[in-house]
Amino acid sequence: MQTFTPLTAVGRLAFRRRAWLAGLLLVVVGTTAHAAPLSVPDAQDWARLTPQQQAQRKAELRQRLEQATPQERQAFRQQLRQQIETLTPSERQALIDRARERWQQLSPEERQRLAQERRAQVQAMTPEERRELLRQRREMLDKLSPAERRALREKLRTD
Repeated sequence: MQTFTPLTAVGRLAFRRRAWLAGLLLVVVGTTAHAAPLSVPDAQDWARLTPQQQAQRKAELRQRLEQATPQERQAFRQQLRQQIETLTPSERQALIDRARERWQQLSPEERQRLAQERRAQVQAMTPEERRELLRQRREMLDKLSPAERRALREKLRTD
């Protein structure tokens, strides 16, 4: 059994203080990693990037989104949606056309892989996130004209 001396008490206190500071440092570093908000890249800046740069930035964003909290992911999606809504109809159509062209250039295996990735992302969402995604999709569909809805329905049947 160890005897109590002022020196052992000071040593224990110093050890506890160092441990407490190390724990505090971990908390501060951990919270600052989450404190940096996920910002949506500017659409025009994104369009200027090469496909390789876009792929790299997309991978970085995807990784940050995976590490983000559900609230941060929701804020990111909302910011992205708002940015898309501010585009003019012709800019939106150009964005749709480019996405469709890139999709059609993919091999069937690559399309399948991307579909599986998206499926995994949706399955990884919390029930609340899935409900919010469904609500947003319904809201988007409500904004379509009957002709656009019919065209989308027809397209989904052929895919």
